[in-house]
Amino acid sequence: MAIVGGGNMGRALISGLLRRGMLPEDVRVAEISPQARASLTRDFAVSASADARAALEGAAVIVIALKPEHVAALIAPLQPLFARTRPVVISVAAGIRIASLQAWCGADVAVVRAMPNRPALVGAGVTGLFAAREVSHSARAAAARVLSAVGEIVWLGNEEALDVVTALSGSGPAYLFLLAEAMMQAAVGLGLEGEAARKLAVGTLYGAGLLAQASDGDLARLRAEVTSAGGTTEAALKMFAAADLSGTVLHALQAAAQRSRELARQFG
Repeated sequence: MAIVGGGNMGRALISGLLRRGMLPEDVRVAEISPQARASLTRDFAVSASADARAALEGAAVIVIALKPEHVAALIAPLQPLFARTRPVVISVAAGIRIASLQAWCGADVAVVRAMPNRPALVGAGVTGLFAAREVSHSARAAAARVLSAVGEIVWLGNEEALDVVTALSGSGPAYLFLLAEAMMQAAVGLGLEGEAARKLAVGTLYGAGLLAQASDGDLARLRAEVTSAGGTTEAALKMFAAADLSGTVLHALQAAAQRSRELARQFG
């Protein structure tokens, strides 16, 4: 298989696939940065080339792990190669629609869109996937194998849902980091030593995630189990409610989803 782009997500996928048993010699990367190519070869023993055509030649599965503004310029010139080799193309470029990808890759190429998130770097990601109805079961299975190497996968019923996935899980780690950072800073303001506040905030973020993952997924119940009537947690949650935290989160996700749509119009 081949990966176009050796940045964070490309590296996460390579690491996950190698952990799953793929051999380094079966992974090729197209990457323009000499420093990134050297790092990929050093860290993973995979082949990395500045020549995208050479890196992609003969690959049955190709992952496009580029920023949205770079996809068209790199992929469109390779359409003759795609027409000849007919790979499964998986795009993790935010916002770029299947119609655009299909136009650049060619009408007969199976295209799957995916939106992973940054925890993929530690094998704990979650990815939303969408493919058009005509994409075969084998192509879908190939995409699932690649993305499940870095965490959980969720298939979606329509492409528009990927804008919401981008807003929820794609950007979501930043929201949780922001909350943990705010909690840490508030604790320091209340008199806690800085390093202790950082460890407690990070540990709480990590542990709460493990609890949620290990449970049946009922977040309201998990929250209720931490909240005793008349206790400290209830006092804090009342303040969040008074500040309309739910409304703020809604507006934040709306803004992120709208930006995903704008990326499609801007670079698609």
